[in-house]
Formats: sequence, structure tokens, C-alpha cells
Amino acid sequence: MKKITTLLAILIATTLFAQTTNIPDPNFEQALIDLGYDSGTIDGSVPTANISGVTSLLVNNKNISDLTGIEDFTSLELLYAQLNNLSSINVTQNSALTLLNVSYNSLTSLDISNNSNLNQLRCPGNSLQILDTNSNPLLAVLYCGFNSIPNLNLTNNTALTYLDCQANSLTSIDLLQNTGLTTINIGNNDLTTIDLSQNINTTALSLSGNNLSNLNLSNNSLIQTLVLQNNQISSLDLSTNSNITFLNVSNNSPLNNLDLRNGNNTNLSNFSATGNPNLTCIFVDDAAWSTANWTNIDATSTFVIDQAACDALSVADNTFETQFNLYPNPVKNTFSIQNKSNYNIDNISIYTLIGKQVLKTSNTNAPIDINQLKNGVYLVKLSSDNRTAIQKIIINK
Repeated sequence: MKKITTLLAILIATTLFAQTTNIPDPNFEQALIDLGYDSGTIDGSVPTANISGVTSLLVNNKNISDLTGIEDFTSLELLYAQLNNLSSINVTQNSALTLLNVSYNSLTSLDISNNSNLNQLRCPGNSLQILDTNSNPLLAVLYCGFNSIPNLNLTNNTALTYLDCQANSLTSIDLLQNTGLTTINIGNNDLTTIDLSQNINTTALSLSGNNLSNLNLSNNSLIQTLVLQNNQISSLDLSTNSNITFLNVSNNSPLNNLDLRNGNNTNLSNFSATGNPNLTCIFVDDAAWSTANWTNIDATSTFVIDQAACDALSVADNTFETQFNLYPNPVKNTFSIQNKSNYNIDNISIYTLIGKQVLKTSNTNAPIDINQLKNGVYLVKLSSDNRTAIQKIIINK
């Protein structure tokens, strides 16, 4: 009996060792030969015993069109197969997978319903129209941008911390259950609204290139990077977002109110707000500091600290305003007025950015002496026949 048992064990081991896995794609087999999992010439197969215990497989950028045989990598945890020519992939037998990277292939579908251990999925740059992640509760990192996905249900993915689904066809997305998200990139989609009230841990948010008209970020105080250009936002209150260091709100043509008075403007090192023709006033902590440090704004925009300073600007006639030029600017001691249409200027007043008048004169033909004023940014108000022009001038002695 002992001999029979021994012979049976030897027979089973021999049978298992003799089993082979079909590898029809020669480029895939060559990659396995290069990795030492196969040997000799390409013959369309690999010993199953050589691959069944493999936990990590890197076959990226190998010109592979068919990954048939991957199902016998039953211990596989990490699969890198990006930058190939895959139109399909079967990972239903790879239940141990924790990371799957199939970025930039030609996939039209992806079944990950049997991969419940998956915590990182990268599949951007394919032709996916559907992505079902309901069976992946451990998923923490998801890259699925540059596909054609109109709907994405992430309600079961409560472990998500990183989401990048830019450049799809998303018209809506529900992130209320994804409270652990720290990075959200949903740029270049078709969103008209989004509720981020539960995403209190988010530090980086990109929503550029959508059709958003309103955005409430009052609960998102940890945001550091905020990218919102190319939307239709009309009003944006960031007064509670004191951690912002990067902000782009360019090309929101309806934008007429931007409040950045969060007490931490000096840490906002990268700021852009061009292409906003209706944005006259940008409310900030220190108007002079912002004027000196944030130059990427429209000529029609001015930094102010309160509504009074903004109201002083609102009386200006924009067409009338273009008829004057103040020079030199910046100015050291005096400046003059170029009067392009020879308007009769009644008087000139100079205000601080908080709306306090510091100089007024009716002597409009001679150079204006500002020696008594301190360095900084001022508003020069020109009055003529009940019309008003407001221009900025910088005093730098």
C-alpha cells in the first residue's frame, strides 16, 4: 500500500509538471521567455507549473495583442500590461489580483467582477463605455480617464482615496459615499453639477473643462490644488479654503464674484484668473500684496479687500476709461495723463484699495505729484461731465 501511495504521488506530480498553458500570442510568450518563465523557442505554450506561483508580472509595452494564458497565473497579485494592443483580457480566474494596470490598450470591456481583492485599477486610454466596480469594495486607487464612460457608479467603493476619470463622457457622478477621497480629477467631462459636501479629506480637485455653473466648497477646507478653468461658474466663495496653494479659475465667462479672503493668501503661490470679462473685483486679504504677486488676471479685474472698494470701481465707464493712459506706471514722484480724445477732466482723485481718498486735485494738465503717498497700489479716478474712469497705478519710489 505504501508503494502504491508513493507511486500515486509521483504520478500526480509528474502530471502537474507536464501540464502546459496555451500562449497563442508570440509576443506574450517571448515576454515570458525573457522573464525566465519559459525557455527555448516560441512554441505556443508554457509549463503551467512555471507560472501558477507567479505573484507579479510585468509585460507592459511588449506589443501583445492576446493575453490568453493569463488565467493560469492563479497566484497573480500584480499585473502590469499597459501600452500593448489588447482588445480584451480575461482576469476572472486571477482572484488574488490587488493591482491591475491595462492602461493605453484598445479594451472595449473589462470584467473585474471576480477580483474582489483589487485595490488599484489603472485603465485609462482605452475604449471602455462601461466600467463596473461594484464587486471591488477594497478599491482605493482608480484611473479610468480617456475612455467613453457616461456613467460611473462608485457607491460601493468606499475605500477610494484617489480618483482620476478625466476626459470621459460623464454627465453626473455621485461621490457622497467616497468620503476618503484625497485626490479627485474629473476634468473634461460634461458635468453641470456636483456635490462635494462629504469629500472633506480632498486636497487636490480638478473639475476643469465641464459645464459647472455653481460650486460649493465650504466643506472642503483641506484643498490645496484647485483647477476650475473652462467652466461656467458665476460665483465662487473660497473664504473657508485656507490651504489653497494653487488656483486656476480662468475662462469662466459668467464669473462676477471671487472671494479669496481666507487669511492665507500669501501661501497661494500659483494663481490664474484670466478670461473672465465680468470679474471686476477679486476679494483678497491684502489688495496691494495680491496686485504685486498675482499678475495673471484680466486688465478689467482689480484686487480689493471689501465691498466698499469694489463699489468705488463699479461707477467707472469702461468705454470712457480706455481714452486715458497714466504714465509712467509704476511711478516714483509724478505721473501724467494721456488724454486720447481731449476730454475736459474736471478733477482727479486717488484712493487706496480699501476706498480711502488720499489725494484730490483739479490741476489736471500738470504732472500729478504723489511724493506724499507711500509705496503701494492705488486707484486713480478721473471725472469728466458726470462720467468716470478708474485706473490702477503702482507707486514704487
